[in-house]
Amino acid sequence: MRAHRQKSEREPTIALINIVFLMLVFFMVAGTLAAPLDSELKLVKTADLKGEAPADALVIGADGALTHRGQPVDVANFLAAVPAAVQTARMIPDRAAPAHTVIETARALRAAGAERVVIVTEKALQ
Repeated sequence: MRAHRQKSEREPTIALINIVFLMLVFFMVAGTLAAPLDSELKLVKTADLKGEAPADALVIGADGALTHRGQPVDVANFLAAVPAAVQTARMIPDRAAPAHTVIETARALRAAGAERVVIVTEKALQ
């Protein structure tokens, strides 16, 4: 007598591949994230703009020195010189400025009456 070989059940992988492919095509067609811009639109180029620090900001140097418009100041003199800083005080720390100096200056600004303290940073291109 001959032994009968049992057929192994094969997974229908072709059907699964077809379904995944159809779903991919569907989402590529139906899933537009944003409407295309007008072809005649010319965007502004900002690569040539010169970045400058805001004039009414407290600058923290690499050594921790506080300056405003190039002159050394303390927190009280800065708030007296810039009345708008009572609502929003802007700080521009040097990249090498000690972190504890930046935090202490922000706390001193809040304690002296600034409602909001903003740290101005550089946005790097990705």
